Amino acid sequence: MANIQWQEAQSSPSGDRQPGRNVWFSVSLALLGVIVGFTLGKMQSTALVAQIPPAAPPSVPAQEQPAPEPSGPVPAVDFAADHVRGDKDGATVAVIEYSDFQCPYCKRVHPTYQQIMQEYGDKVVWVYRHYPLSFHPNAQALAEGAECVAEQKGNDGFWLYADAVYGDMDVNADAATVKAAITKTAADIGVNAVQFRTCLDGGKYAQKVQDQMDAGAAAGVSGTPGNFVYNLRTNEATPVNGAQPFAAFKTAIDAQL
Repeated sequence: MANIQWQEAQSSPSGDRQPGRNVWFSVSLALLGVIVGFTLGKMQSTALVAQIPPAAPPSVPAQEQPAPEPSGPVPAVDFAADHVRGDKDGATVAVIEYSDFQCPYCKRVHPTYQQIMQEYGDKVVWVYRHYPLSFHPNAQALAEGAECVAEQKGNDGFWLYADAVYGDMDVNADAATVKAAITKTAADIGVNAVQFRTCLDGGKYAQKVQDQMDAGAAAGVSGTPGNFVYNLRTNEATPVNGAQPFAAFKTAIDAQL
């Protein structure tokens, strides 16, 4: 009987050790299972999130930029200072053009103005004012060239120059080429070449061009061609902006006559 008890006592340490190992092994396996399961779950969640397309940002409608409000009236036509085409004595209406000699839309509307003069005869005059845009590199020189021609050849010379520029002159060439073309056009009109080059190179009319542009901007011009149908008796002005067709001008002119 004692022998049986000794064997149980001997086996007890060995029996105690084996269950401890099993416990810690089981705990380790359980922990490992938790870690593996957590990792796999996180990977699956990440994969699912990656498959979901990101939410689109809320749609915000583009805000339209309002046209600049005029801060002053359209300057009255000054027959002594403005470049005017037509019969100033019989006219009731002036079509005023704020324009840029390098602007393709101004070139496009030039024949429309010529059509207006043909259709309305002495009832309408055409007034040209400068508005050279900063992103047209030759526009300023072209505008000043027109004034230098007018200095020698008057109003008629100015309009001959304008028709030539809007005709076949390559106004988009490099600055030197355009200046040569300006000089040739002026010579064809009959100016004194030396006097003309002194005028153009010296920037004699740069301030006049700027003053016309400033006055146009104050009246609401923000691009070219900036057009107004202007009643010479009431000083009422109707804007007709852009390279509009003849019909758009006709509507405004007829309303003023």
